[in-house]
Amino acid sequence: MESKLKQQRRTATVAKKKKRPTTPAVIRENIQLYLLMLPVFILIVIFCYGPMFGLVIAFQDYMPGSPFFGESVDWMGLRHFQRFIQGKYFGRLITNTLVLSGLNLLFGFTAPILFALLIDQVKRVRFKKLVQTASYMPYFISTVVVAGMVLSFIDKGGMITRFLTLFGLPDQNWREQASAFPAIYTVTNVWKGFGFGSILYISAITSIDQSQYESARIDGANRGQQCWYITLPSIKNIIAINLIMAIGGILGTNSDLILLLYTPATYDVADVIGTYTYRLGIQGGQYSYTAAAGLFMSAIGFTLTYIANKVSNRMTGYGLW
Repeated sequence: MESKLKQQRRTATVAKKKKRPTTPAVIRENIQLYLLMLPVFILIVIFCYGPMFGLVIAFQDYMPGSPFFGESVDWMGLRHFQRFIQGKYFGRLITNTLVLSGLNLLFGFTAPILFALLIDQVKRVRFKKLVQTASYMPYFISTVVVAGMVLSFIDKGGMITRFLTLFGLPDQNWREQASAFPAIYTVTNVWKGFGFGSILYISAITSIDQSQYESARIDGANRGQQCWYITLPSIKNIIAINLIMAIGGILGTNSDLILLLYTPATYDVADVIGTYTYRLGIQGGQYSYTAAAGLFMSAIGFTLTYIANKVSNRMTGYGLW
């Protein structure tokens, strides 16, 4: 017994004496991985962090062609932010952005999870692959093409419009109806992205140990109980991280799709921060003012991400950091 204890002590002493690998050694060991990451890192620095230097125009009265710094620069401080917050459209922009993003968060976030859970229940491999492929295809269709399809379907005499007449609704151009825009935008956005968004969940579900399901079936659990007590807890880390990112981007609605779908008749319910900054910045040339509006939106998004991450870490133990 004493000899075994001595041997264990020697082993522990040897383990303590072993030095941790130095940083150069770690780099040499993983050099191929770092080389693969290098092009992505360079692209991120150039195209994501590089343009952030231009945010300085949010604090000055910038004109195209003028320098960012120098004696000729007219610094405005926080006046552009004040003008945006006190503007007559601020309340409408925030309300529309939160409503449309909230609907997309409610349906667009849950749809991929539900689809992944349903796909997991399909046992025929060929049919499962067919359904998955069909669900991925809308994601790769151009937003312009998708918007054109939707507009033709909801126009007077369109396929969806004719279908709605069967339920007593009028044959009209639904694009011009402000009350219908949130539904049109949400359904289009969810249809385009739910299939591709489910890939991560499907991959996580397939990696779950099947012995857990076998034990549950032996204990008499039905499919619903297996899903609730095994599948969902096993993918809660992915759900938590995706939810944090979705909450952080709640002000970043799909402005491209809205620009293609809305009309002046639907501005009251469709105009969001992204479309507003496009009209005034790109079309109106008010670069400093719209840069301030965009920076304001980014600051709110970062704050929401930070809060959601804190809450997720406390409730689930998972987060971005």
